[in-house]
Amino acid sequence: LDERWKKSSAELREVESELHRKHVMEAWGDQLTQKAQQEAAELEEKKRYENEYGIARREALERMRQEKEKRRLEEKKQAEMLLQQIEELKLQETEATKLKKEQENLLKQQWELENLEEERKQMEEHRKKKELGRFLRHQCNAQLRRRAQQIQEELETDRQILLALLEKEDEDQRRQSARRERAVADVAWMKRVIEEQLQLEKEREAELQTIFREEAKKMWDKREEEWEREKKARDRLMNEVLAGRQRQIQEKMELNRRAQEESIKYREQLIKELEEAKELSRREKEQEEELKTARRQELEAQV
Repeated sequence: LDERWKKSSAELREVESELHRKHVMEAWGDQLTQKAQQEAAELEEKKRYENEYGIARREALERMRQEKEKRRLEEKKQAEMLLQQIEELKLQETEATKLKKEQENLLKQQWELENLEEERKQMEEHRKKKELGRFLRHQCNAQLRRRAQQIQEELETDRQILLALLEKEDEDQRRQSARRERAVADVAWMKRVIEEQLQLEKEREAELQTIFREEAKKMWDKREEEWEREKKARDRLMNEVLAGRQRQIQEKMELNRRAQEESIKYREQLIKELEEAKELSRREKEQEEELKTARRQELEAQV
């Protein structure tokens, strides 16, 4: 009995040991299965997380790329606007210089026009005095020359007559002495007559000179009236032309003044806009740096 019990006990222990071994194997297998399942789950979770992180990262990078592209386009547009404003400012400065030169030219034209009017007045006064004196001198000198020539011709004629008489008296001097004395007396008388006539002619010459002056003055006054009427007509037309030119200059100067004022205002506005654009660009760069920092911190937090 003991032998059989011992034998049975040994078999039982062997069975128990086998059962324990199988249990251990099964438990170990379960642990391996659970571990594998856990590892698979962890791997799946890791893949899912990595996938989500990758998606989030790609989305964040895409947003950053789009924002960067948007900023690039905005900066390009802003730079083009700034360049355009700078070019406009240069054009305005050129226009201002042109307007200033035009104003100087208009002032010069106005000054020349005023000088021209004054010069015309002075020339007219000088012409009147000069022409009057020349006319009177010409008239008197011409009359004097003509009269002096007439007197000289008359005296020469008388002299020739006297010479002829003297020659005749020489031829007849051997004839009757009474006749010779009378001839000498006649010549002497004729000489006195000529001298008296010469004196008379001188007096007449002086009288004629006075008459010529008076007549010349009358003629001059009459001609001067005609000239004055013609001059007034010319002056009226000339004054209309000069006044029209003066108005044109004044209008151009007024337009020039307004244009300069508008140019100054526009340049000041452009300078103000440029300063504002620079300030806006500075703030946008600061915001861009802040946004980059925030995105970088967001990505680091996701990691």
